[in-house]
Amino acid sequence: MRQERTVRRAGAGMAVLPLLAGALVLGTPLAHAADAGRHGIAGTKPAWATAKADRGAASRGSEVSLRVYLAGRDAAGLAAYAKAVSDPDSPAYGRYLTAAQAQARFGATRAQVAAVRAWLTSAGLEVTGVTRHYVSVKGDVAAAEQAFGTRLHDYAKDGRTYRAPAGTATVPAAVSGAVLAVTGLDDAPHRLDHDDQLPAPGPAFVNSGPFSSYYGSNIATTLPDAYGTKVPYAVKGYTGRQLRAAYGAGEHTGKGVRIAITDAYTSPTIAQDAATYAKRNGDAAWKRGQLTQVLPGEWTDTEECDASGWYGEQTLDVEAAHALAPDADITYVAASSCSTDAFYDSLGKVVDHHLADIVSNSWGDIEANQTPESAAAYDQVFQLGAVQGIGFYFSSGDYGDNELVTGTKQVNFPAESAWVTAVGGTSLAVGKGDTYQFETGWGTLRAGLSADGRSWSGFPGTFNGAAGGGTSTTVAEPDYQKDVVPAALATTNSATGNRVVPDVSAVADSNTGFLIGLTQTFPDGSVRYGESRIGGTSLAAPVIAAVQALAQEARGGKAIGFANPAIYAKYGTKVLHDVTDTPNGAELALARVDFANGVDAADGLVTSVRSLGKNTSLKAVKGYDDVTGVGTPANGYVESYRRH
Repeated sequence: MRQERTVRRAGAGMAVLPLLAGALVLGTPLAHAADAGRHGIAGTKPAWATAKADRGAASRGSEVSLRVYLAGRDAAGLAAYAKAVSDPDSPAYGRYLTAAQAQARFGATRAQVAAVRAWLTSAGLEVTGVTRHYVSVKGDVAAAEQAFGTRLHDYAKDGRTYRAPAGTATVPAAVSGAVLAVTGLDDAPHRLDHDDQLPAPGPAFVNSGPFSSYYGSNIATTLPDAYGTKVPYAVKGYTGRQLRAAYGAGEHTGKGVRIAITDAYTSPTIAQDAATYAKRNGDAAWKRGQLTQVLPGEWTDTEECDASGWYGEQTLDVEAAHALAPDADITYVAASSCSTDAFYDSLGKVVDHHLADIVSNSWGDIEANQTPESAAAYDQVFQLGAVQGIGFYFSSGDYGDNELVTGTKQVNFPAESAWVTAVGGTSLAVGKGDTYQFETGWGTLRAGLSADGRSWSGFPGTFNGAAGGGTSTTVAEPDYQKDVVPAALATTNSATGNRVVPDVSAVADSNTGFLIGLTQTFPDGSVRYGESRIGGTSLAAPVIAAVQALAQEARGGKAIGFANPAIYAKYGTKVLHDVTDTPNGAELALARVDFANGVDAADGLVTSVRSLGKNTSLKAVKGYDDVTGVGTPANGYVESYRRH
């Protein structure tokens, strides 16, 4: 979620609370496995665990916590069935399984669980939990070394010391077919991030005026030209009415459809904020039981994850989804922390209990921080969701190709999974009468007003946020992309072709963003409700999830499931806006005025110009591109699902 400042952030039982408003992937046996009776786990040793960084053997008495993910009955069959039921051209399209049927057909057997438990306990590890997906254990380094047949060493990384395997981990041949992945052998942080500039009840952020009520309604006539013309002031923040019109909602409201939203922690004021926002901005009032929460038994890592910093993210997702699909039920599924394991548990709850058909996820991390074991475990959950008719929508990121913040061009995880819908971002112009005017790929440059007020300093300016996208280095090109994605993009990192992100897109630019309402702490110490404009692909993800809810309603409530094959089948048709960086044939910009202190005019105002369609090395061009994918929903998109 983006506003102006850039802050990059990276359960046990289940309680459902109604809110009243108003791996390491197991490979073939390796030649250097400990012995012929063990199978190696490819990629166990992380890339940063080099000989130069080696600081010697880890203390054998140090505590280790591990998860051993279970492969289930038929991994290949699961992937094949997930593909078949998601493909509109397949005879099996839409023949979904129930959660119980999916578990019975593809889940781990009792014998597999028993064998894994016996192996781990025989090595001296204590079982701390067993789920449908994994066995968790704890013990000391010596026991972990015994179980996985490799030494654990300490390694220097980013100025700190972390534990990691010194060689390839192995598992006994007797359990190799039951083990999908293992996490915890290295103890470097594996945290997922969101882009949140509006913590609550942390410091408040308030937008200054002047504003446009719709794109172009208020021209900055007293400010310098940009690209040879006067430019409009930024919108105050689009409402649900304007976004519904832009993306072709028609009369559909999402009735009978449930959307799940996953984030970390939970805002204590979400119910009252959502109710207040709906009342003030013309959205339908929340019905009793329409918003529910699924919470873990306890919260962990609250300081490390900046727990309150996630409140604004949850609020944005809930309010945006309700604004576009006002009759859809929404279930918020909270992760107990910002770790990859905690978010995996949230996704697992959605799948195991089929909490929704559509899942919005506004979080992730760079692909370089992804580990093979987490990728394998996550993909299994996505596939188990697909066979049940559950679709997952992930924001593509807010830093373009990521080179400016990481030094390397790369995409985000889990958006790069071939089993999710990656949602990119645009700058959106909605005109008078809620008419769609145009979109550019989201990528903004910022230049401030000169001291004499006659020009823009350093125009067009410096990077100010952009939709994530690009080509994966680890995920092969999926079939649904092969006839659409240009070969030049697919083969950027591999001659055989890799997954390209995103798939589809929606409004994300904070300068053309969405108005949200959130309880905040103001400088006078008061804690009260306030509204401001928000953006980021954290906005685009719930917008697309809500549009998909409208489409599911249009097809009589039948689940869309994993939507990528159906979305790519619409490529090049009139039901999608083909977004480019210069939709009107000329460069575009708008003006923005902000409070210097972020709250009021006491410390003065800051005036700037924002150039649109300026995304790092990524470009929004005619046809598929790595900023907006196949485009954005247009009139007819929602209704097009009736035919499938």
